[in-house]
Amino acid sequence: MGYDEKKCEGCPHKSACQTAQDPMDVKLTCNLSKIKHKIGVLSGKGGVGKTTVATNIATELAKRGFKVGLLDADLHGPNVAKMLGAEGQRLFADPESQTIKPFIPLGMPNLRVVSMAFLLENPDQPVVWRGPLKHQAIKQFLAEIDWGELDFLIVDLPPGTGDEALSVGQLIKPMDGFIIVTTPQEVSLLDTRKSISFAKMMNVPVIGIVENMSGLICPHCGKEIELFKKGGGEKAAEELGIPFLGRVPVEPTVVEAGDKGVPVVVSHPESRSAKAFSQIVDKVLEVTGEGSKGDG
Repeated sequence: MGYDEKKCEGCPHKSACQTAQDPMDVKLTCNLSKIKHKIGVLSGKGGVGKTTVATNIATELAKRGFKVGLLDADLHGPNVAKMLGAEGQRLFADPESQTIKPFIPLGMPNLRVVSMAFLLENPDQPVVWRGPLKHQAIKQFLAEIDWGELDFLIVDLPPGTGDEALSVGQLIKPMDGFIIVTTPQEVSLLDTRKSISFAKMMNVPVIGIVENMSGLICPHCGKEIELFKKGGGEKAAEELGIPFLGRVPVEPTVVEAGDKGVPVVVSHPESRSAKAFSQIVDKVLEVTGEGSKGDG
């Protein structure tokens, strides 16, 4: 369904919809116009805990009363469903409105989730796609899902600066920016610099850097061990003139929470990791101009 004169009357994006050649572009423009803030979570390399960061940021925002969408754009390795206890769930097609509804996790009414995992019949089934198919899938997730009115859309991107990150940067305009996740060691920081350069190439702001796995909290004595060093992300942020959003330590509770499908900000809100995510969200709200809105 494309542009509809009656339905689109009064819409601030009416002129863009009128000139759209593809009916899906109309849906895309319409959907994005209902989303206040769009943020991508990006990493230069894998294994830095990017999905953990994206899921906990989205959940913390939802806890505070914001309406939040979480798009798992990691098509080859979708892990958001696992971390939200939504494995085996499916997206709901509403025949009356002819739209697809996002998944709403139990006990999280403000959070709407979409992932490739919801479309796979077998969780072990690989997605063997080239770039054009991946671009089309992300466009469909953005345009054909009934996200509704959202305060935030958090997009969990796969590692690197390839097809999915390019598609998100091209399709979501304007974006508030990227949050870049790194770990403290030098090899990860090298890739972080590439991510920042990528954001500049896409003309997308960098909201800030999160240093994940920043010190190990001993479950026995509570002391901190610099497992992967510490402070590298903050140093890189300072050198590159990028805001530093905070550091998240390694805690067994984070791993347990992810495996059980309940983000640590919900399962262990008093843990150091949950408090770190809360402080990161405070800074994201400051950058986006939302201040302390949202009462949880």
